[in-house]
Amino acid sequence: MNIDFNQLRALLRLLEKRDVSEFEFEDEHARIRLVRGARRVVAEPLAGGYAPALPPAAPTASAPVAAPAAPAADDAKTAFVTSPFVGTFYRSPSPDAPPFVEVGSSIREGQALCIIEAMKLMNEIEADQAGVIVEILVENGKSVEFGQRLFKVRPT
Repeated sequence: MNIDFNQLRALLRLLEKRDVSEFEFEDEHARIRLVRGARRVVAEPLAGGYAPALPPAAPTASAPVAAPAAPAADDAKTAFVTSPFVGTFYRSPSPDAPPFVEVGSSIREGQALCIIEAMKLMNEIEADQAGVIVEILVENGKSVEFGQRLFKVRPT
């Protein structure tokens, strides 16, 4: 499988410019799936041979592990932790473990708040500031979108 990396970079720039979060292409030789916010871009062979995993061709193909907190429009003292990935939201590290945080929990910068499973990778989402969890906005095990609000936080 031959990939023109200049074309791939141009495609990544176009997807970012148009704010496309997911793109998939498939033909008889390969399948390429690009997801903004994912840690990797993968090319999979469909018939014979092996294709290596592609490194991200542009900075737009990666996202920070810590989710940004944005101020709420209705309350300047409230921030939101948002999802840096499209994936599945988990409140605890395993089904039988207690949740990372509850409503009313005090959190510190860098503390794990949840896990987002994206492309079979478990990604801990960390607090980018200290505060108190005011509300948990997603149910455990539910799908989340890029930029979706996960937690309402009152900074301290």
